Amino acid sequence: MSIRIDKYLKLSRLVKRRTIAQEMVEVGAVRISGRKVKPSTDVKVDDVVEIAFPRRLLKVLVLVDDESCLKRKGVEPYRIVLDEKLSPEDLVWS
Repeated sequence: MSIRIDKYLKLSRLVKRRTIAQEMVEVGAVRISGRKVKPSTDVKVDDVVEIAFPRRLLKVLVLVDDESCLKRKGVEPYRIVLDEKLSPEDLVWS
């Protein structure tokens, strides 16, 4: 199975709203295994999702890509690979 990256970010609670997730993907703040993606790009189990927040870089390994499983409480949707705080002058991606 697979799920759109914008929907995955919302359902896994990495981003609070899907519209915010879509905007983050469109500006290049989200990558899958180092590649720029579109909001409609599918994410699958074992993909590494990289999210550049304003002061934080987060990399997670996707453990669940089934929408119905992601909606259930108690399901671990990802495992954190890297959680790095950034200083304001650090630009992750341009």
